[in-house]
Order: sequence, then structure tokens, then C-alpha cells
Amino acid sequence: MPPWASGALVRRVPTPPDQPIEVLWIPTTVPRLPFGRILLRWEKAPEAGWDVTARLGLATTDAHLATWPAAPDDWPRLVRPTLHEVTGLCSALAVATAALELANCLADS
Repeated sequence: MPPWASGALVRRVPTPPDQPIEVLWIPTTVPRLPFGRILLRWEKAPEAGWDVTARLGLATTDAHLATWPAAPDDWPRLVRPTLHEVTGLCSALAVATAALELANCLADS
């Protein structure tokens, strides 16, 4: 990772495992993650492999999502299922929230 980055914002997690996870470098000056977005951070593990962490943007804060200590060099394959599931759940929650807001708006009018 570049020294100026706080991590990589996950843009897209393709379903096929042979396609790369699309990320965007995020500078350390970014205050917090938008809702449903995941930030990955990785660094060389002391013994071998990579220490990988993921943070999830929630409505009012960021939360620790997962840690993969000493993950092997092919760690993107290891983290892909978690990232894919969480992005899907966040998308579903955003749609459900929008539907509820619309229903409330229609009920008030």
C-alpha cells in the first residue's frame, strides 16, 4: 500500500474468483467511510504472509468487520466470500431502507 493511504476502498467484488477485487486507494485524510463501504488494509505479517483487516462504514461510525492474520499471498481469494456477502447485505439494507422511507412518505400524504 502507498504510505499516504489509509487503505483501499472496495468498489466491486466480482462473483467469479478469477477476477480481481476492484479497489480505490483512500488517503489518510478521509474522515470516515460511507454507509455500506468496506475499507481493506494489509501489511506484511511478522512471520509470513499478510495481516489483512476490513472496516465497514455504518450509518454513524466505522466498525471492525474482520481480520485475517498471516493470510497467504493469495489473500484476496480468502477475503472475497466475506466481502461479497457483506456488500450484498448492505445493498439489500439500502433498498429496504429506501422502500420504507417511500412507504412512510406515501402514508403521510
